[in-house]
Amino acid sequence: MRILVLSDSHGDVISLKMAIEAEKTAQAVIFLGDGTNDIEETQSLLRNKKTIIVGGNCDSAFAPYPKKAIDVFCGKKIYCTHGYAEHVKTGLQMLTTKANEEGCDIAVYGHTHTPFTSYENGLYIMNPGSVRQNSYGVIDIEPNGIICFTKKIIT
Repeated sequence: MRILVLSDSHGDVISLKMAIEAEKTAQAVIFLGDGTNDIEETQSLLRNKKTIIVGGNCDSAFAPYPKKAIDVFCGKKIYCTHGYAEHVKTGLQMLTTKANEEGCDIAVYGHTHTPFTSYENGLYIMNPGSVRQNSYGVIDIEPNGIICFTKKIIT
């Protein structure tokens, strides 16, 4: 299963659409905030995909999205958050602690706009970077393992 991970569009709907189009085989999309209005504008492209959306610090307080979401894909539990509540700009300890407490296999976050992947103590960690800066992430969950990587939008 392929999961497209997006974050921090900050008004750039065109880049969101380009990333979604680039990963047509993705069966799911996770949007990590700071542009929930933007991802809503792409709903026609997401019709047949499972979609998880969390709010970011720049999204409206009235937006109907949680600060975090936990969901299971192919038996793997994913902790999804924008990251500001976990203070990811000062380190990942709070994020990894919360994800581990929830029994997650993968933690995804945004907020820093910096693409990042890591594997620490049984937890895959990914920041897809900012789609506004042409960066997004992909998670492939296969029977023989998990692969997390970041990509650039080709313009």
